[in-house]
Amino acid sequence: MLWAFGALEVWTLVVLLLAFGAFSVFAFAATQSLLPHLVPRDRLVVANARLDQSDAAAQTLGPALGGGLVGLLGAPVAIAVDAVSYLVDAVLNTGLRVDESPPDHAGERRLRREISEGVRWTYRHPTLAPLAVSTHVWFVANAAGFTALTVVVLRQMGLSGLVFGLLVASSGVASLVGATVALMVGRRLGTGPAIIATRSIHPVAWILVAAAPHVPNGVVLLGGALVLQGLAMGVENANDTGYWQMVTPDRLLGRANATRRSANRSAGALGAVLGGLALTLFDEGLTLIGVAALSAVSAMIVGLSPMRTVCVT
Repeated sequence: MLWAFGALEVWTLVVLLLAFGAFSVFAFAATQSLLPHLVPRDRLVVANARLDQSDAAAQTLGPALGGGLVGLLGAPVAIAVDAVSYLVDAVLNTGLRVDESPPDHAGERRLRREISEGVRWTYRHPTLAPLAVSTHVWFVANAAGFTALTVVVLRQMGLSGLVFGLLVASSGVASLVGATVALMVGRRLGTGPAIIATRSIHPVAWILVAAAPHVPNGVVLLGGALVLQGLAMGVENANDTGYWQMVTPDRLLGRANATRRSANRSAGALGAVLGGLALTLFDEGLTLIGVAALSAVSAMIVGLSPMRTVCVT
């Protein structure tokens, strides 16, 4: 709308993106808190896997469709179409019929107290606390890594934007496959060991990304690294989210999910900044080695915790 009236400027775009990010935190926290009211708790991993499959498919097809719309109609019109899709999403959600328990202390709710309860539950729980901290570290590493990945692909390796898009799409397809087998892996290894195993894949993947510019047919190695990452994320997310929902009481779900989501997104923003700073001070290879080391720290945090004995799927 601002574009149509000739009022779209960079600062308004920044403000709108900040608002979009803030509302996304609320929306995802609400989604993760609502799901246990829709399916039995022993089916949460399956339900999360189905949602992840849909998400992976959308993220794989979305960039291609978006690129086509930009080419045909221009970026502002493509964004308008995207906005309509969110309205359709909202309309579909209004059709959900869920009986939620009334909030505790309904007559004396205090935002500060509820935030404190979410923080305490998240960071004092014997298994959720290390899992949360490990995830925060992973978000820092992943954001820094993808900041460096763009430079490696487009500048250091000289690949085209089309090839970059295909590489990212291959990761999305792999994530879809990972979500499909998430329940099987969780049952075979146990929920905790499955999460630990998948987080241990990320350091290896980032090392492969660092090596790709220096080997023949490096684009193949790069594609393999992104496929590994996609598979790991697909398997891990359903088991991770399902476990959170299983062990968290209904009255704390929203508070714990909001706490975790806010911290994760903040960690992602920090990681992007740190990735850019590292690229300024060092070269791409050293930056990616640092990302791999940070990913290994994430895996170690959860691997040395009581999560290694958790099996609930």
